[in-house]
Amino acid sequence: MNVEEEGRVVQQLRDGRTQIEAELSKTIVGQKDVIEQLLICLVAGGHCLITGAPGLAKTLLVRSVAQVFRLKFQRIQFTPDLMPADITGTEILEDTHDGHRQMQFVKGPIFANVILADEINRTPPKTQAALLEAMQEHQVTAGGQKYTLDEPFFVLATQNPIEMEGTYPLPEAQLDRFMFNVLIDYLPPADELAVVLQTTASKPEPIEALFSGEDVINFHEAVRRVPIADEVAKMAVKLVDSSRPGRDGTPDFVNQYVSWGAGLRAAQTLVLGGKARALLRGNAHVSFDDIRALAQPTLRHRVLLSYKAEAEGLSVENVVDRLLEHVG
Repeated sequence: MNVEEEGRVVQQLRDGRTQIEAELSKTIVGQKDVIEQLLICLVAGGHCLITGAPGLAKTLLVRSVAQVFRLKFQRIQFTPDLMPADITGTEILEDTHDGHRQMQFVKGPIFANVILADEINRTPPKTQAALLEAMQEHQVTAGGQKYTLDEPFFVLATQNPIEMEGTYPLPEAQLDRFMFNVLIDYLPPADELAVVLQTTASKPEPIEALFSGEDVINFHEAVRRVPIADEVAKMAVKLVDSSRPGRDGTPDFVNQYVSWGAGLRAAQTLVLGGKARALLRGNAHVSFDDIRALAQPTLRHRVLLSYKAEAEGLSVENVVDRLLEHVG
């Protein structure tokens, strides 16, 4: 991508943000921070975990975002009896034209651009693991053969923080594959009233597709070219390093309340996410504010609290806020 093409892509993305928000407003009310974090994941090329209680429009939000981008969308409802082959696909015995039989691979729903993994924590680990290779390598292995997934490829997973009976918490290795853990909370009364009136009056207007898959791939390249000062990158690394207990310079409250800190992927996420946020907001470079703004969704699922923290009623968000104060 030359300088002229890069400038065109950057301008297309910046102009498109207003259009995206206008299209999403047809079905989504409020949740501006959630929408921004989801868009950052998409333009940066990362996967996103969306956490929230039932009835907060998690599924509707993901479907609406997929409609804005002209991408193939598949929803997979995760249930306790879901098998890995139900996601990746399976081989069947098929008759050929010459009278013989051969094994033919039938692709599963994972072969799409945007995958909605609905209630991902309701299926056993074996099936959850079927997503790991696809998320990390963008490929599926079946019957000894590798099948490459089409680009771009995103997994947007939802999970409920309540009704934990009969659920299977995601292992840390899989959680770390998600760029962000976005938290959807209840709407303010005014926004909730707007939703009630809007959804009970008429059907929402159809969402117009604005960008193609090729556009999204170009966005990925443009994001990585956004400059970041060494001092800003050092802040991201220091923030992540400070979350690890038992190391030199680790704050006392981390040693007390954290059993396991964030890994290297968290620092990479802060920097890449900061670049995407700067680009979406029309800024020429990553700022300290970009890193601070993305600390919660980046570290929320990567910092494990100790029993002492849970006993004292502390949340991961409390610890991340104190880490931001410590880093400055």
